[in-house]
Order: sequence, then C-alpha cells, then structure tokens
Amino acid sequence: MSNPADDAEQSAYSPKPLRNVQRERLGAAESEFPRRGERLSEREATSLLRSLEPEIINFRHTSRSPGWLMLLGSLAIAVTGVVTGMYFADEPIWRKLLGSQTETRSTADVLPPNKAAPSAGASVSTASRQAAAPPPQTAAATPSQANAALPAAIPAVAAAAPPPASAAPAHVAAVEVPNGGGPTMRGVTNTEIRFGISAPFTGAAKELGNQMKLGIETAFSLANDGGGIDGRQVKLVIADDGYEPSRTANTMKQLFEQQQVFGFVGNVGTPTAVVALPYALQRHALFFGAFTGADLLRRDPPDRYVFNYRASYAEETEAAVNYLVKLRHIPTSQIAVFAQHDAFGDAGFAGVAKAMRGLRGDDSGILRLDYERNTVDVDNAIASLRAHKPPIKAVVMVPTYRAAAKFIEKTRDSYPGLIYTSVSFVGSTALANELMLLGPRFANGVIVTQVVPAVDSYSTAILKYRTALAKYFPGEAPDYVSLEGYVDGTLLLEGLRRAGHKLDTESLVDAMESVRNFDIGLGTPINFSQSEHQASHKVWGTQLDDHGRYQPIDLQ
Repeated sequence: MSNPADDAEQSAYSPKPLRNVQRERLGAAESEFPRRGERLSEREATSLLRSLEPEIINFRHTSRSPGWLMLLGSLAIAVTGVVTGMYFADEPIWRKLLGSQTETRSTADVLPPNKAAPSAGASVSTASRQAAAPPPQTAAATPSQANAALPAAIPAVAAAAPPPASAAPAHVAAVEVPNGGGPTMRGVTNTEIRFGISAPFTGAAKELGNQMKLGIETAFSLANDGGGIDGRQVKLVIADDGYEPSRTANTMKQLFEQQQVFGFVGNVGTPTAVVALPYALQRHALFFGAFTGADLLRRDPPDRYVFNYRASYAEETEAAVNYLVKLRHIPTSQIAVFAQHDAFGDAGFAGVAKAMRGLRGDDSGILRLDYERNTVDVDNAIASLRAHKPPIKAVVMVPTYRAAAKFIEKTRDSYPGLIYTSVSFVGSTALANELMLLGPRFANGVIVTQVVPAVDSYSTAILKYRTALAKYFPGEAPDYVSLEGYVDGTLLLEGLRRAGHKLDTESLVDAMESVRNFDIGLGTPINFSQSEHQASHKVWGTQLDDHGRYQPIDLQ
C-alpha cells in the first residue's frame, strides 16, 4: 500500500493536524521527509501526537427527536412486560381478572375422587407408595393385594435414606409439595391427605401392626370410594418400628420429614409411644387413636394434639380386678400381675394397683411377674409364681399374644384352676390362634377385656365393618384389633369432614373437640371436648371357649 502522504486525496481523510503537516511538506522531495532518527520540529511533533488522541477521532452523531411510531413501540413493550410479570407473580388473581376459572399449576394428574391420587412428595419411595395405597389403574380388590405385598415393601420403607440437609425443618408445618399444586399444608394437597403409622410389621408383635393397618385402611377405603374428604383421597403410609423404641425415633422422623405426613394415626404400643409422643407434640402434629391405654397419652387436661378412642389400661385392669374380686370372689392377696418389663407393663401394673387401692385401700404386696419385650422367656416369671405364698389363684396379664400363650402353656397343668385375664392389647385373635395350636384346654376360660364390641355381633357398626373388610380385603377375618383400627379411622374421618376444605392441624383439632354424642353403633356414644380427648370409657368382657371363640361375659 502506498504512503498516504503521497496522495493529496487520501490526505483529505487524515486527521486535521496531520493534514496540516502534510500540506507544509507537500511537494517536498522524498529526501526532505523525516527519516529514521531525524528530529521533527516542536510544532510538527505536537501536531502528530495530538492526532493520536481519542478525542480527535470522537465522532458525534446528530441527535434526533423520537417519532410517534417509536414512542408507541416503547409503550407497547412496557405494557407487555408488566402484564407478563403480573401473570407469573399471581396467576390465580390474573385468571380471576380475566373471568376464567382459577387453577393450580401442578405436575401431578388430578384424578377423579374415586381414584387413587398421586403421592404428595418427590421423596416418597416406590415401596412406600405401594404399601400405603394402590396405584390409580388398580381394580377395587387392590387393597388386599397391597396388604399381601406388605412384607416385601416394609424393608424398603425402613431402609429409606434420611432427608437431605436442604429439606425443610421438621417443625415447619407448611411446605411446598411438588405434586400437590403449590404451597399447602404438610401432607395435604388438592387430591390427597396423608397420615402415617409407626407400628410393628415384623417381629413378635407384627400381627398387632398388621391388624391396625388393616382396620384403618378399611375405613379410609370406604371413605375414598364415596368421594373422599372434599375430593381428597385419604392415604396411610406405614413405617416398621418392630415394637422397639430404639427404632421409633427414626420411623417417626421418616414419616414426618421424608414422607411428609399430615399426622399420625394408630401407632402401636406404649414403649414406642414414649418416644413417638414427644416427637409429635414438639411439632404440633396430630397423634390420633394410638393402640395403647397408657396414661402417658391421657394427661389432665389433655394434650391438644393427642386423641384416643379406647378405654385406658387403668379402666381395663380395674374392670378385671373388680370382676375377679366381686364376681369370682378371689382375695386381692391372691391376684398377681404378669406383665411386660417396660412402660407397657408398668402402665398395666399401675392400673391394677389403683384398683387394689380402691378395694382394700392398699396396693402393697402385689406380685409382679415380668418378662422381656419381644421375647417369650417366661421362666423367671413362673419361678416367682411358684415361690409365692399364699398360692396365686388369678393372674391379670399385660402382655403380647405370644408371651401370654407361652405363660399359659407352662402354667396350665401346674395350676389347673388358675384364672387368666388379659388386657385388649394382647391381640385377641392372635392369642386365640396361638392357644388353639396348643389344644382346646389351653384356650378354654381365658378372659380378655375389650374396648370394642364383639366382632361376631350384629350391631350396625359391626355389620358395616365386616362388609367393608370383606370388600376391600377379601379373605381377612374380622378381628378385635382391626375393628379398633376401623373405629379410629372412622372417627378421624369425621373430624376431617367437620374441619372443611381449608384443612390444617389446628382446624382439625377444633373440629374433633366439637364431636358430641356421635353414635356410630358401638353401644356407647362418642364424645370429645377441650377437656376430654378420650372418646370411649367402655370395657367389654369376653371369654374363650374350647373352640377358640370369644363369648361375651358380664364384668359387673
């Protein structure tokens, strides 16, 4: 390329100071142009340096006034941005302004009321969903199939990983459930209400957990087939604590924090309740219909979030002691207590002691025969029984069914006239089956106090229970424990109906406390209030015959 200084036309496009220099040298010989090492004059050097400064080549554009078209375009863009922001900030209000139906954005399918709803949390395991409720495509017989698959599902539930560190704190009641349609109460979505149960589904007391689950799910299935609660399906999520308090803290945490249940219903056991109850109370979570008669759940005044259906162990054991003393004429000094060596046994023993004080004014000298939880090791108890003077004529048992059966087996021949009574927690059907395996003579005459009517009666409530059980769990026999679970579920559903669509724990508690003279056909009205959180105080008496069937007896 040629030197710009050699061309007058090109010099016209050079910076002004440079053109001045070029004009001065225009026409000079090539030798007159500065060569390497040659010094320029001060004026020339200054002009050249200024030509390199940025402001020299700072081109300024002529300002123009905006036209009407440009103003209208800017206004349209601004309005569009405001409208879009309003839509995403509060879609329901925007839809209302447009006169359309308010909808909730959700990734879950909204199913008809009589179909199973999707689970209410991204962290719910597949095994938990299968154990808690049938999938939407399943036919009406699904509950029995889900119950049959329970053993395979339980290990996956028990082994579920703890929630990530980023999960919401356990004490926070309101969470955002991905599948539920936006912010809502824990365990409550537009299509579902989830409750949890921590109970033994494996181990020596597994029949108690399985039967409680069976009864609750029977009541829930009946309600769901009728449209649920305001269109929401009621679901039960299980966690297996094996009837061991050391496992209960983990199962409660799993149900509440990982499975995101609304509350707890039908938890089984007193020693496990010692752990579970404080956890629920600290989080203001409903603790409803636990399968225990311990005073721990029956404070005066009652804990706001704890509701019981059943009579207490004190009421059951008092009825048994009064029966033995007043109707069978057994001296109080010849009545012993065979009890589990834990909080369950302590609660039953305290009930006997209270009854003794009422009869003789003294509870000293009561013989207690202990065995360890989740075992059938009754040898020490039998040794203490044999060593006691005077000889024992009646035993009030506070056991589980296998330990009770083993105790009866090892004492029946040595004490042929011994009268055995047991509280209802024993599991009446399971006990009868265990004893009949030993032989009719082991079953005949054994008394069990009950907190529900006889399962083979023809009252309205029992007929409804048996019909629903046969429909949803064909092949399952009526049972006293599952009947109690069914009653628990029925009462909880009544509270949910009264609480209305805007459901939270406080509104449900208020609704439960409004239940007065509620008659479901049990032979006794159901009552709750702010001062009374135990629905029934009635105790029924039953006695096994040599066919393993329970016959009603009068305890008074």
